[in-house]
Amino acid sequence: MATANSLRALLLLSLFLLNSFQSESAVASIDLGSEWLKVAVVNLKPGQPPISVVINEMSKRKTPSLISFHADSRLIGEESLNLLARYPTKVYSHLPSLLAKPYTFTRDFLQKLYLSSEIAPEDPREVAVFKAESGKFGNFTAEEMVSMMLKYAVGLAETHAKTSLKDVVITVPPFTGVAERRALLVAADLAGLNVLSLVNEHSGAALQYGIDKDFSNGSRNVVFYDMGASSTYAALVTFSAYNAKESGKTVSINQFQVKDVKWDIELGGQNMELRLVEHFTDEFNKQVGNGVDIRSSPKAMAKLKKQVKRTKEILSANMMAPISVESIYDDRDFRSTITREKFEEICEDIWEKALVPLKEVLKHSGLNADDLYGVELIGGATRVPKLQAKLQEFLGRKELDRHLDADEAIVLGASLHAANLSDGIKLNRKLGMVDGSTYGFVFELNGDDLVKDETTRQLIVPRMKKLPSKMFRSIVHNKDFEVSLSYENEDLIPPGASSLTFAQYDVSGLKDASDKYSSRNLSSPIKASLHFSLSRSGVFSFDRAEAVIEITEWVEVPRKNLTVDNSTSASANNTDADASASEESSDKLETNNGNTNISDSSANDSSNVDLGTEKKLKKRTFRVALKVIEKTRGPGMPLPKESFAEAKLKLEALDKKDAERRRTAELKNNLEAYIYSTKDKLESEEFEKISSAKERKSFIEKLNEVEDWLYTDGEDAAATEFQERLDMLKAIGDPIFLRFNELTARPAASQLAQRYLTELRQIVQGWEKDKSWLPKERIDEVTREAEKLKNWLSDKEAEQKKISGFNKPAFTSDEVYEKVLDLQDKVASVNKISKPKPKPKVDKTDKENTTSEEQSKADSDKAGSDKANVETEAHDEL
Repeated sequence: MATANSLRALLLLSLFLLNSFQSESAVASIDLGSEWLKVAVVNLKPGQPPISVVINEMSKRKTPSLISFHADSRLIGEESLNLLARYPTKVYSHLPSLLAKPYTFTRDFLQKLYLSSEIAPEDPREVAVFKAESGKFGNFTAEEMVSMMLKYAVGLAETHAKTSLKDVVITVPPFTGVAERRALLVAADLAGLNVLSLVNEHSGAALQYGIDKDFSNGSRNVVFYDMGASSTYAALVTFSAYNAKESGKTVSINQFQVKDVKWDIELGGQNMELRLVEHFTDEFNKQVGNGVDIRSSPKAMAKLKKQVKRTKEILSANMMAPISVESIYDDRDFRSTITREKFEEICEDIWEKALVPLKEVLKHSGLNADDLYGVELIGGATRVPKLQAKLQEFLGRKELDRHLDADEAIVLGASLHAANLSDGIKLNRKLGMVDGSTYGFVFELNGDDLVKDETTRQLIVPRMKKLPSKMFRSIVHNKDFEVSLSYENEDLIPPGASSLTFAQYDVSGLKDASDKYSSRNLSSPIKASLHFSLSRSGVFSFDRAEAVIEITEWVEVPRKNLTVDNSTSASANNTDADASASEESSDKLETNNGNTNISDSSANDSSNVDLGTEKKLKKRTFRVALKVIEKTRGPGMPLPKESFAEAKLKLEALDKKDAERRRTAELKNNLEAYIYSTKDKLESEEFEKISSAKERKSFIEKLNEVEDWLYTDGEDAAATEFQERLDMLKAIGDPIFLRFNELTARPAASQLAQRYLTELRQIVQGWEKDKSWLPKERIDEVTREAEKLKNWLSDKEAEQKKISGFNKPAFTSDEVYEKVLDLQDKVASVNKISKPKPKPKVDKTDKENTTSEEQSKADSDKAGSDKANVETEAHDEL
């Protein structure tokens, strides 16, 4: 079902893509989950599918979100999965969930999941750093680890698209806070990516759901219910359509708006797995006895967790599932079974908790289950039959909506968003997206003489406010102050957040500006204007601040040029309001007056009289940029420039080392493959014709020598050593393989040359018969070259018969083909000579008529010239 949905989606999405710019354009979307990584590419390169989910090196459509360091190597994805059960302390997982999290949260999170990664606190950000066996590279932060995963993901995308790629959209769960989003953007920056946007997972799913549907007949309320590995959420989305003018025609454009999202950050598929882990752990401990508890053994728990995941998947399709773990502890094997009924029993409380996000989103929106057009299930854990049954029971439905691929819906929808945001790709089918901030945000001001009231602490971004947005606020103040950004209330903050406040800033320069302008005639108190933004990625930030000073003062301006009537009228109506005209309006009057003077200058010389100047009261506004310095501390603290540069160099060095490791492995495989294939060939009878027994024996001895080295000293050899030995073996083997290949290639080339020479004789005869205009010297040149080739081939074949098959050939097939091609080029150049066009014949009568016409035209031109001369002379006389 999922595969069919996925293929259908890819087919439909392909039809909605339009190459508006370069055909080489490509963008990617990355669904960075806590357990799995998925990548989709929109690519307009000829010969490539327009949109597709990328496969990894194991030809799988999703990759484990794992990184490990082992044997002085860094491994990502599938390679790390193979080490998980054997070296659990060397494998790092759930890294996206640990971005910008306090050390204590990370420690407790890992312990809860029986993950044995070694961590330590880092000052001053108070986050965890992961201790890794990475030699000189030391420890890594979560940003650095996630950066490695993103770089790996884009590498898969580039391999798939066969072009370089930098523009990406990355998905995030709706409960991701500001600090976490900023940390993810830093990780992408470290990976050298250009993030077009972060997009909430539910918006990605909504895009994929709505792109191929028509909502012109009415709006639809659809809930996207997602239970992933570590969290659950329900998002209410309203789909509708509106009419717009395009090229003079009224068209219907689809759109959707995210109305609300509710979540449970501690409920996911891994909670069910942990229940099974606890159940089987107790069972094994009871079997062993003697107070043994394998919970203290990281390797035992890693092995058990790996098998439990498979058992849970089996239970989704069967009423009973086995579990088998070899050498789980102290060389003991563990085998057991569990029924689906027992599984549902030990997870009893989970089923009720799973309904809470759905209930809350309906309650908050004022809707009933009957008001929903559909409930779409996404996320791997929604495949559990008991969960589906509970949802059906609550909604009063016999069937749930599963039009989307539970694993790939989000990444495919995000790829559409990437295409829409990119410069090189546009969608034929439009689908407007209105997403909102999943958190409400407050700003608070602190400083000397600042009175705490509604102006110094305001809710500036209500929950679900449209993304992106800009806003500003003004405060009356004349001293430097501080700005804090916080979440709206403690009931709704990101997981792991220890405080409502996530960013703090110092604003300076206001006091200096106040002191500078306070002696002037202020028309209103000095104000500070604060500018905020809510980005498309859901990051709320304080961007800039400026002091606003309004001054009213007397200035000299040119006196108005007025008529007597206007002067009288102006004198009679000269009021204080006119005297206090603002600077902008005064400038306008002066400009208009100046224009009048210019236009009337030719008609009334009196307007040029200098009437002098007069004083007027004008309002002037000054804006002074204030200095804003971020002073955030703790996990949300921005990565200092020095730390970022250091991390960048460290990651680049790791990438270089990985590239060298891959090159070494590739050259080692090439050397190994050459040895095996060459040995097999040398044992065939055909090689006895072109090599002596002594030569073959010597070569095989050299192959064995290199093979022995390959599995002893060569285990840790560098790439250059593998290349040197491969080149050495090829220097011996290439002449032998050349002779072997020429056994069949040379006769075939000679036969082709002979056949062409026969055809050429017929071509020359055709030239002499049908193309008499061809230069004789050119035909003779082709004939001479053909004779040269014939003689050369005859001599070489005779010479080859005298040479042993063990020696270097007298000539090769490549030499024959080269000479034939040269001759063919000469023939083609002669064939291109076109027949000359015949000269046109001129009739005597036509010639006389032409001469007569030319003479008449000449006489006419002369008469016209004479007439012009007469007119010129007459004009001169006048």
